[in-house]
Amino acid sequence: MTAAGAGARLEVDGVSTYRGPAQILRGVSLNLKTGEAVCLVGRNGAGKTTTIDSIMGLLPVRFGRITLGGHEVTRLPAHERARLGIGYAPEDCGIFPDLTVEENFQITQWLTRTSGDRQTPATAHQTLEGIFAIFPEVKTFMQRRGLHLSGGQKKMVAIARAMTLGPTVLLLDEPFEGLAPVVVSRFIDAVKKIKAMGISVLIAESNLINATRVADRLYAIDRGEIIFHGDPQSAFQNQEVMKTIRG
Repeated sequence: MTAAGAGARLEVDGVSTYRGPAQILRGVSLNLKTGEAVCLVGRNGAGKTTTIDSIMGLLPVRFGRITLGGHEVTRLPAHERARLGIGYAPEDCGIFPDLTVEENFQITQWLTRTSGDRQTPATAHQTLEGIFAIFPEVKTFMQRRGLHLSGGQKKMVAIARAMTLGPTVLLLDEPFEGLAPVVVSRFIDAVKKIKAMGISVLIAESNLINATRVADRLYAIDRGEIIFHGDPQSAFQNQEVMKTIRG
């Protein structure tokens, strides 16, 4: 573990990842401390989603290592990482269209069992109450099928579903994309509430303005390499960051 990542809840150290024969990530390193929101900012195709997929175990890491709470998870499959406390809301939401919102939650809650023991009804209820405190709107469409949710509702359900795991780390891939400004503000408020619960949040984001509204720290990525790390506001003074993000 690097000195910069000492005490980190999640650490990505020198990770290189390929999609087929093409190398996408080139020695990416970042860390996430307890109860903070970190944004990974870059243009489309810069490597943001590949970074999230590498952390979640959806893509194999060729080089480097990933640790969660000090334990290496680099070679673990995605479902085991989820059981260890990594929640994930993908860019396309991944909602099962023919299942109700409640049933989408139930599938994820099944993963929370450890050593063969399922989550108790009391614990599951407590988790749902915590989700409703963040997204009270979800309570009104629990019996609605995924097929009949709006784009914003799907994003809300995707985040809420990841929360049913009781994660320590939450990965959000482009959670604000395609949303109206007032809805973006609603989601940013939700992220702040999640962070206040002690959950660490890593957000892949294309919009630097949105990133500065929610992030404690910011990484900028371009062509699979981290080109900036620091205070979100200082990114605006970095000409390389501004040039690469604006294209």
